[in-house]
Amino acid sequence: MPKQSIWVTGAEGRLGCALVKLLKQDVGNKVVGTDKDVDITIMEDVEQSATIYRPNVIINCASISDREYCEQNLVEAFRVNALGARNLAAAARRVNARIIQLSTDDIFEGNQAGALTEFDLPSPRTAYGKSKLAAENYVRDLCPRHLIVRSSWVYGGGSGSTEKQDYFMYVDRHGRNGTPFDAPVDVVSTPTSASELARFVCCLLDKTEYGIYHASCEGMCTRFEFAKTILSLMGYDVSLVRETRAAQDGRQICTLLENLMMKMTEIYTMPDWLEDLKAYVELVKQTEAE
Repeated sequence: MPKQSIWVTGAEGRLGCALVKLLKQDVGNKVVGTDKDVDITIMEDVEQSATIYRPNVIINCASISDREYCEQNLVEAFRVNALGARNLAAAARRVNARIIQLSTDDIFEGNQAGALTEFDLPSPRTAYGKSKLAAENYVRDLCPRHLIVRSSWVYGGGSGSTEKQDYFMYVDRHGRNGTPFDAPVDVVSTPTSASELARFVCCLLDKTEYGIYHASCEGMCTRFEFAKTILSLMGYDVSLVRETRAAQDGRQICTLLENLMMKMTEIYTMPDWLEDLKAYVELVKQTEAE
């Protein structure tokens, strides 16, 4: 891969942290990771940083992803998720950089039958999903050299992650403390580790690809099954997780992403979600043993 200057925003979050760590393994890359030290919602700050860093690639991982918080703080959610992406896209165009915008399955409504491809029309129902779709639109409109990467149920905490944001951490805490918790049996998607998603994003740096890519692990499970599997693999009591329902009308909330573009271009293959989770759990256990 040609040596590049790469600016990663949101570098203390789940994906940003994994990306910076992976990118720095190649000593030829110049990697700059920023978080709250560069306010992406202020155009002047972004322009100044782009001038200093002169990136070939901007990877925007900065986001407010707490859905409940986004509903209660609409202005801030759109300011960070949408306006921040707008500013970065405009800066990328000015310095002739590619921008990779990280997005989410929340841009879809969640009541579709079957898997959703990059060619299905988004219809978000949450403030978080709407702000991330607005970000996609800004990036697409303002910077021709763009990639938009959507994933689902991303886990694996960075230094800035909280248990509320990272479901693995949330389940692990309950397992360690032996405290019961609820998980819905009617919410379906695909867990994807931040480390696996980071590997795919790094793969894109060596490709001349543009447009939208879905990047979720293969397979699917309910939120309840995901929690139960985490407890089992970590050696905790699986009975701690109790079945509940998220929808009151009996319907299933389902957002499955089909990695159609990935399969068409044959540039990468995502693993099955269970194998990915097993690998992540082994890494967690090794880290705890050191």
